[in-house]
Amino acid sequence: MLSQVYRSGFQPFSQYLLPWIQSTSVSRSHRVQSPAIRHVRSWSNIPFITVPLSRTHGKSFAHRSELKHAKRIVVKLGSAVVTRGDECGLALGRLASIVEQVSVLQNQGREMILVTSGAVAFGKQRLRHEILLSQSVRQALHSGQNQLKEMAIPVLEARACAAAGQSGLMALYEAMFTQYSICAAQILVTNLDFHDEQKRRNLNGTLHELLRMNIVPIVNTNDAVVPPAEPNSDLQGVNVISVKDNDSLAARLAVEMKTDLLIVLSDVEGLFDSPPGSDDAKLIDIFYPGDQQSVTFGTKSRVGMGGMEAKVKAALWALQGGTSVVIANGTHPKVSGHVITDIVEGKKVGTFFSEVKPAGPTVEQQGEMARSGGRMLATLEPEQRAEIIHHLADLLTDQRDEILLANKKDLEEAQGRLATPLLKRLSLSTSKLNSLAIGLRQIAASSQDSVGRVLRRTRIAKNLELEQVTVPIGVLLVIFESRPDCLPQVAALAIASGNGLLLKGGKEAAHSNRILHLLTQEALSIHGVKEAVQLVNTREEVEDLCRLDQMIDLIIPRGSSQLVRDIQKAAKGIPVMGHSEGICHMFVDSEASVDKVTRLVRDSKCEYPAACNALETLLIHRDLLRTPLFDQIIDMLRVEQVKIHAGPKFASYLTFSPSEVKSLRTEYGDLELCIEVVDSVQEAIDHIHKYGSSHTDVIVTENEKTAEFFLQHVDSACVFWNASTRFSDGYRFGLGAEVGISTSRIHARGPVGLEGLLTTKWLLRGQDHVVSDFSEHGSLKYLHENLPIPQRNTS
Repeated sequence: MLSQVYRSGFQPFSQYLLPWIQSTSVSRSHRVQSPAIRHVRSWSNIPFITVPLSRTHGKSFAHRSELKHAKRIVVKLGSAVVTRGDECGLALGRLASIVEQVSVLQNQGREMILVTSGAVAFGKQRLRHEILLSQSVRQALHSGQNQLKEMAIPVLEARACAAAGQSGLMALYEAMFTQYSICAAQILVTNLDFHDEQKRRNLNGTLHELLRMNIVPIVNTNDAVVPPAEPNSDLQGVNVISVKDNDSLAARLAVEMKTDLLIVLSDVEGLFDSPPGSDDAKLIDIFYPGDQQSVTFGTKSRVGMGGMEAKVKAALWALQGGTSVVIANGTHPKVSGHVITDIVEGKKVGTFFSEVKPAGPTVEQQGEMARSGGRMLATLEPEQRAEIIHHLADLLTDQRDEILLANKKDLEEAQGRLATPLLKRLSLSTSKLNSLAIGLRQIAASSQDSVGRVLRRTRIAKNLELEQVTVPIGVLLVIFESRPDCLPQVAALAIASGNGLLLKGGKEAAHSNRILHLLTQEALSIHGVKEAVQLVNTREEVEDLCRLDQMIDLIIPRGSSQLVRDIQKAAKGIPVMGHSEGICHMFVDSEASVDKVTRLVRDSKCEYPAACNALETLLIHRDLLRTPLFDQIIDMLRVEQVKIHAGPKFASYLTFSPSEVKSLRTEYGDLELCIEVVDSVQEAIDHIHKYGSSHTDVIVTENEKTAEFFLQHVDSACVFWNASTRFSDGYRFGLGAEVGISTSRIHARGPVGLEGLLTTKWLLRGQDHVVSDFSEHGSLKYLHENLPIPQRNTS
């Protein structure tokens, strides 16, 4: 790498540039054939996106989600981003990653401008080595190698360092951008270039011409000759700002060029309400003009001219000029490789500056309210929590007309946009609301003995007793699609278990979710815990919610298998309770009852094919082929218009077979079914273990011994005998409702009701007990006696 240049003495830069280019991680096969071709490639693992980029400049974006429409973008690299930790030399890995991201955005058709620091650090590295090498050889020989290392280096003047490092810095950028077939151009400016009208027009014209030719301008203050900042002219209005550091330069440039977005990369995650590193410091997601009073600024960066206060002033000045701003961390190794593209994609990264303050609380504030409200909820008496749930059940029937009217609006807006199975999920009816109310009352009844239940009592020693009791998990995030009936079910379970709750519903059910949430809060208000259940604003991206590991204790996705997989992938340090897929099997044994089979298959496949507990693969014993029972099954499936896919073995038995299945691991979620043939119950079990998803699997047989063998050996969350797969449901299990069905083996499995939302804590009551009393020569001995568990009155 470049640092090797200086270990052997400073030599012509070009001798080392070519090997570095050849060793870079970006292969030549990724290059675009022409700089003019902008929409044909993506590099690394950064996704390629195509978005409409035209917009009229004048007002900044109001929300992060709009940043994807930014056409012209300035990226400012702070000194801490481009320099190494020793402040002498460049962080080549970070720079290469930043160049890659800028190149990806440039090749999407955006206009990228880079404002960079680093010339002083690069020059400092060069001059330090030059001074060492200029010492006489005789002095070096007589002094010895150790003394040579300790030889005093004079303090290097910053302007001289900048003069020595500017050319090398630019050569490095050119080499990096060349890997993406992008041309870069250097522009050095000073404060006078903005205050002199002719120079300002020249600079503006040059930048516009470079952007027109698809060239990335790389702008830096000319630190070799830069004059002091203009006195009394700092941040006094849209037309005046002193260029005294690269923060103010980037802001001035962003407004001058009418850019849509300014990204300021520093060595902190963004703007905090108090100095980063302090115990109570919290990252500010969105910062508004006028919020400066609520922020305490710390010291400036270890390198560079500006601190966070300078960045905020520059950001607010740019915002006033119509440019959106994000301040984020460009040094963190886990995020710096995609921080720029994440920001442009609208992800919750760093601090976003906005002139539009939302009417409601931020999701971070909602998380804190859910935490606080959940803790208050947990302290209520069981009867009080049950009373809240009963009141919610009453509201579902009393306010039926208002709920159905809101649901009608959702259905009307979804027509033509959602598939029929999803429309069925979205639809509410009087019977659905009545069933919901019944389920909620079941939850209320079971909640009497939930939170605070003693599971174990142990006498550790005399007057030292230990209890294990149930407690809420904390704050739950439940994400659900197209199913507004999920909201009161999950809310009731959270209330019964004393958990705070964040709900994120699909926008297709926005009207229904809104009224159901209002009714939930009305029920909570009877005991002063209204804020325990929060409905998250639809503008919040699911991936951003999954990063709130300091606020959320468990994520529960309810929806398609793709939704579950996406959330499991996006979750950052937060456990996810869900199933990857619902590939449910039914094995029809050779001793199955003719009268039972068709009923069970019809109900499992056709009653609600979009459900995760619907049948996807039918395993038939070989002895049943070409029998009346087999014909009845096929005839019933044809009448129900179920499309049949043949497994490999089944297809081999047929002269004219249905289409052979592409994969035996398919969850159809529709009126489609795979049929496969097996020779025995053991082969059926092996097939389920190989291709199933450990959700729900069924055997149909009259042989009790065969059935028990199947029940004991199939390793799934739910295993049934002579029953429909559709019974795999919290309401049908008598749990009142469920937050989801878990196929994991940790904490909860199968339909997750009230018990699955509880964890435990240990309570130890003693009288001046210390561990040293139980040592070999101590006065006390451990007893470890099991004590009876007191029965709570749940009448």
